[in-house]
Amino acid sequence: MAPQNQDLCTSSLAEEDFALIPEDEHFHIEERKLEINFRQIYRNLRNLDYSKVSWRNVTLFVLLHIYSVYGLYLLFTACMWRTIAFTYLLYFLSAMGITMGAHRLWAHRSYKAKLPLRIFLAFCQTLAFQNSIFEWSRDHRVHHKFSETDADPHNAQRGFFFSHMGWLMYRKHPDVIKKGKTLDMSDLLNDPVVRFQMNYYVPLMVLACFVIPTFLPWYLWGETFINSLMVPTFLRYCVTLHVTWMVNSLAHWIGSKPFDKDIYPSQNKLVATLALGEGWHNYHHVFPFDYRAAELGGVINFNATTDIIDFFAKIGQAYDLKTASKEMQENRAKRTGDGTHENRKTEKVM
Repeated sequence: MAPQNQDLCTSSLAEEDFALIPEDEHFHIEERKLEINFRQIYRNLRNLDYSKVSWRNVTLFVLLHIYSVYGLYLLFTACMWRTIAFTYLLYFLSAMGITMGAHRLWAHRSYKAKLPLRIFLAFCQTLAFQNSIFEWSRDHRVHHKFSETDADPHNAQRGFFFSHMGWLMYRKHPDVIKKGKTLDMSDLLNDPVVRFQMNYYVPLMVLACFVIPTFLPWYLWGETFINSLMVPTFLRYCVTLHVTWMVNSLAHWIGSKPFDKDIYPSQNKLVATLALGEGWHNYHHVFPFDYRAAELGGVINFNATTDIIDFFAKIGQAYDLKTASKEMQENRAKRTGDGTHENRKTEKVM
């Protein structure tokens, strides 16, 4: 497990204090396989209400993927090594902005951060361009509280593609909007960093996500403008989006369920690896308050975000790190798990 000493200001909380779905209200989940059924896809397309399609988003996503495919070609054929390294750095910072910032800090309040760290994470989250911290956190809280219902923005019961990216191409279900308005978001509105980003989001996003990643390689080491635009900007942005979306799709479809067998979220090593530790999703939905978002922290356990939070805790920028106790984990696994908890070290999760 990740360190739980006073140097890291770690606290352990009661599981029931943070329960979002009572155990007696869980619904049975059938074993599912990820299969491509072209006939079903055709039927779905015929029955789709196209008046609810966000054609603007569809167009933007099509263009983004065209540019990204070209960027992938340039990555292997034309880019300087410094541009490739810069692209990975931007991916890492973007991922941190989502995992460590929007997700674990602002959406779940699983730890607290001082002003310098909050400003840094707000920049990283803006670099990721996945809506403002406030919007991202609101939608994520709705997702947890009303998971796999019509109020869930990316309800996995509506299919793999919908939970991956289709939900951003289709008008929100009325329940998403209705339930979203019932949540208390005052903690975010009281954060001056969140308010500033929300008020100036569009210019900040354009600067952080598009202007800076394109300008720096071109200006600092003479990369071509087209390489700078297509690789560290469009390709990096597209990859970051898909890795984030995989948490909502792949980690809700494939993997073991050692802590609760009756929910969709699963333990998925591939997603955990790509998303810096966000793939241990069965654990996370059972213990959403745990700053590690997993039973184990550390890079060796595919949870780099936890190590980064621990580092900032050691230098005094992160504090009040909340965890689920070992006893809580084992008791919950015995009550509602699928029996794989004892074999988790050798378990095949992907």
